[in-house]
Amino acid sequence: MRLLVAFATAAAAVSLSAPAEAATAVYGFAWADGKGHLRLVPKSATRASKTFYTFKALPKGKELRLDYTRAAYGRVTVACDLVETEGRIAVDAKGLGRTKCGPGDLTDTLARGPQPVRVEYRGGKATRVNEVLISGWGTPRTATGTIKRVNDTTVLFTTGGRTIKLGYTYMTTFYRTTAKCGDGWLAGRPVNAGRNGLGKKQCTWTDLTKALKGNRHPVLVKAGYTPLADSLNEVWEVFGDA
Repeated sequence: MRLLVAFATAAAAVSLSAPAEAATAVYGFAWADGKGHLRLVPKSATRASKTFYTFKALPKGKELRLDYTRAAYGRVTVACDLVETEGRIAVDAKGLGRTKCGPGDLTDTLARGPQPVRVEYRGGKATRVNEVLISGWGTPRTATGTIKRVNDTTVLFTTGGRTIKLGYTYMTTFYRTTAKCGDGWLAGRPVNAGRNGLGKKQCTWTDLTKALKGNRHPVLVKAGYTPLADSLNEVWEVFGDA
């Protein structure tokens, strides 16, 4: 019995002394992805200056979905509730946002669209999120292809034999060929189609969500997007989609 007790005590001591799992750090653009969660595709990051980073595509970067409900959040603004830096920047020696904020502040930030960040995480949970300033968001592109709904803020865009996952926000513009913004995809006569078949009626991101929900299959569009940020900027409905 004494041997068993001694063995159990030794095992407990080993367990207590075992080092905690090290956090993994990754840079990228964070997107809101459900309550208390963010979606992030890793990017290559280098210091461009004491204040700014440069992001580049990381071809083998695997998308992450992380719970941030208990994460520390460091902002580059001097106050947690500011939308912009307003000319005053708060970064540490590593160029990371140093204004101490909380998960609720991160929720508010993500509601405004994708944010360049450095995230430390263990398993599926973010332990620390720091905003970073970047030297540029990349060059926008325009291409014709198909899009398919993933959820209310994300689509799969296929063009040139490649499929890209793109997020969209309230800043995304949707141009329709239909009479009303709330009509089904290509519903009715193309009263707002130009000679090139592209939609001319300016609508909103919520109209895009509603239109895509009614389609089980990909639909033809012309899209303006920013590859580096995986961001969908504009969508034109195309008359004649088969």
